[in-house]
Amino acid sequence: MVVDLPKPNPALKRLERLVGTWIIEGRTLDSKDNNVSGRVTIDWLPGGFFLQQRGEIEVMGLKVHALEIVGYDASTDTFSSYVFSNMGEVVARYYWDVQGDVVTHWTEEFRAKYTGRFSEDGNVLSGGWRPEEGVERSHENTYGATMTRVK
Repeated sequence: MVVDLPKPNPALKRLERLVGTWIIEGRTLDSKDNNVSGRVTIDWLPGGFFLQQRGEIEVMGLKVHALEIVGYDASTDTFSSYVFSNMGEVVARYYWDVQGDVVTHWTEEFRAKYTGRFSEDGNVLSGGWRPEEGVERSHENTYGATMTRVK
């Protein structure tokens, strides 16, 4: 007996450009020198239904190690994710979208959003995190970051 396995939603292909190993460099807006650095690896879990991001980022000396799992909800056309980190027991909820060269990544909890743009060859993603209007800026929600694919 042959079992037809489910297939990933075609919308997940929009995330394919994120797959790889990336070096992160950037700075908080009040800094003249880079004070944001890190490395992440993004790849598909077996079956292709979920994307995982593993890595670490250091912002002004604070090191965050995290695992993020991204999935697709066809009923809302959203890519939601859960982030597990060394920053506490609470799992953080985030959202993603990729439309052409533009990537957005946001969290309602911290009321901040990353907006970035891929280079023409797709190997550099440049952008920054900004708080929602009315939210005080801090080094945690206001910084520029460039991700460069190394693999």
